[in-house]
Parts: sequence; structure tokens; C-alpha cells
Amino acid sequence: QLQLVESGGGLAQAGGSLRLSCAASGRSYRAYAMGWFRQAPGKERDFVAAINWSGGSTRYTDSVKGRFTISRDNGKNTVYLQMNSLKPEDTAVYYCAANAEYRLSQQSNHWGQGTQVTVSS
Repeated sequence: QLQLVESGGGLAQAGGSLRLSCAASGRSYRAYAMGWFRQAPGKERDFVAAINWSGGSTRYTDSVKGRFTISRDNGKNTVYLQMNSLKPEDTAVYYCAANAEYRLSQQSNHWGQGTQVTVSS
């Protein structure tokens, strides 16, 4: 069983930065692709970023390209999301996800509990 625990959310001003962390426990962590999704109030949960098992491949939704960076440290069983140049529209609950497949299908992901990110204008 893979367990995911997010941290690092909070309040930031527009233009500011936050770094989210997701600590994973479980023997198979290094075999999983990891990612971040977010859900704004009244909206569906959407894909933000993903990284493959080795860290050699990443992908992002268009709205965060050039501002967010996903990375992982397999020695620490942790994946990170560095968020720069934050905008009010980035406000959401951010969820860490893990999946054996890089496409990170929401129907089969392992999920963390979520961490709130609020960006004020």
C-alpha cells in the first residue's frame, strides 16, 4: 500500500512562491510516476504536473508551464512542486498522486489528503 502525505500549502501573495512536498511511504514508491492535481471551489479536480519514476520526464498543464516545477528525490521518497509567480487562479486544494502509469489516470491514482493553497491579489 502506498501512502502519500502533502505539506507546504498556505497563503501567498500574487507573484509569490510556495513549495509543496509529498512524502510517500511504501516499498514500491520508486516504481511509481508521481504528480500533482488541484481542485478549486466548485470545479473538478484537474491535472497540474507529472514526473516519471526516474525524474527524467516531466509534463505540465499549459497554465503552469514556466511557473511551476515538479521534481522528486527518490532517496527521500518525496516529490516536490515548486510554484513561482503565483496567481489568484492558482488557489485550490492541491493533491499528490501516484500511479504505476505515467499518464496518472484519476480513476486509478493513489491520492494524498490534499493541501490548501490560497493566493491573494
